[in-house]
Amino acid sequence: MTPHTAVPTLEAALEHGASVRPRAGGFPYLAEALRRAGTTRCTMTVPSGSMLYLTDAGPVALQGEPLITGMTDVPPFDRAALLAALRADQAGETSFPEFVRGCWEAGVVRYDVDLTARTCVYQGAGGETYTETYPAVALQEPDAHVP
Repeated sequence: MTPHTAVPTLEAALEHGASVRPRAGGFPYLAEALRRAGTTRCTMTVPSGSMLYLTDAGPVALQGEPLITGMTDVPPFDRAALLAALRADQAGETSFPEFVRGCWEAGVVRYDVDLTARTCVYQGAGGETYTETYPAVALQEPDAHVP
């Protein structure tokens, strides 16, 4: 692949992942769609709402909606609050922006998803970390229909 194919390849993988993921427990499906499309790592910088995808076709930056503007104190890292945000998201009780907001409120300044190892490392401003693994899943092909 050439670098100019990175964005359309990533967009197609994100669309595929969104189309096959269940509401509850959906992240592993999105992650698998990204992995199968050649994405190896995703890093979210939480306060800025920016995501960096490392793909076989080249890196892609995606600027989402920032959570903050200007200068603000960073919340202290709160593992229990992070786990609550994770479990609510895994249960399908929150949208992605709500999940990101929950991470911020739990003191997470960045998280890094390793799509090969199937891990996500959440990091606080003081270097605190929490690592969670997610399961391997099988994806329905984009054109396949299950009766």
